[in-house]
Amino acid sequence: MAAQDSDSVQRVRAALQAAGHPHAPQMLDISARTAQEAADALGVVVGQIAKSIIFRRKSDDAAVLVVTSGDRRVDEKKVSALIGPIGRADADFVKSATGFTIGGVSPVGFSRAPVTLIDAELLRFDEIWAAAGHPHAVFRLKPQDLERLTGAPVADVVQAPKTSA
Repeated sequence: MAAQDSDSVQRVRAALQAAGHPHAPQMLDISARTAQEAADALGVVVGQIAKSIIFRRKSDDAAVLVVTSGDRRVDEKKVSALIGPIGRADADFVKSATGFTIGGVSPVGFSRAPVTLIDAELLRFDEIWAAAGHPHAVFRLKPQDLERLTGAPVADVVQAPKTSA
């Protein structure tokens, strides 16, 4: 089965269409499993890649999606302060809880909606790119579209950028 025909890419395509989003998933010739790979393939800066990081909330085993700028690292303490203690999610948990495999987790089109937070750092950009259900699939959007598409709040969820002394 071609990547663009996979169930997960079709779920993302359907979610975007249902929301009236103007940009459908695009297939890349190379893998975009990492933010850097996606940025290189698209010719954009790594911060414009909206990384989807999944955690597991300890109180109820809910999937927690943090959509963060590709040049930032999630601060787990900040996320825990907002939604309760979290832990790492392994590949099996990510797949069973979201319907996506690691490297292709989209912010939309979930089999079960996760608890979602959006990194305020994404608002630095006019245009960003997110995974579309497969390591070779991405879609274009504005940071504000993430709020509309997910209904999630924008929050400070990342570590402070390292500054050179």
